[in-house]
Amino acid sequence: MFDIGFSELLVIAVVALVVLGPERLPKAARFAGLWVRRARNQWDSVKQELERELHAEEIKRQFDDVKSSVRDTESQLRASGEAVRREAEQMRQDVARHGEGVAAADDAPVMTGPAPGSPASVAQHAVATDEVEPPRDAMAPPGIDGSAPRADVSAPLPPSTDAAAPAPTPTPPNDEAPR
Repeated sequence: MFDIGFSELLVIAVVALVVLGPERLPKAARFAGLWVRRARNQWDSVKQELERELHAEEIKRQFDDVKSSVRDTESQLRASGEAVRREAEQMRQDVARHGEGVAAADDAPVMTGPAPGSPASVAQHAVATDEVEPPRDAMAPPGIDGSAPRADVSAPLPPSTDAAAPAPTPTPPNDEAPR
């Protein structure tokens, strides 16, 4: 700031020692330090206040920009809404003028839904032919993760080779059924 180097400070210290003497030099140094500290604190407070003001101004400017963009968007929406209203009113007037022709066409079936052959129509009628099995953990034993195949109840059981298994009892014919 003032561009005072070490040599200049040394000259000032020697002159102060000679002029003030060794008894009054410490008091004068404390007094000078006090005033330098006060000046720095005052400068820092002014600088911080200036920064706060600039920051507040920037926030106000941004707020005004956002507010103006909201106003512009609002006016655009109002204009487009008004255009839609005019278009709807025009359509109502057209229907009112050509109402007789529309009444005769009411007997014909009205198609709803997507146009035939359109991607939406094709997607509506698409049928999944291959069901994809969810991935399984190869290390998990069957049944823990719920993805083990279930026994098919309609499939016949394999013949038993166990000799101790009882043979199935034959069912009597209908005329011999107990009453």
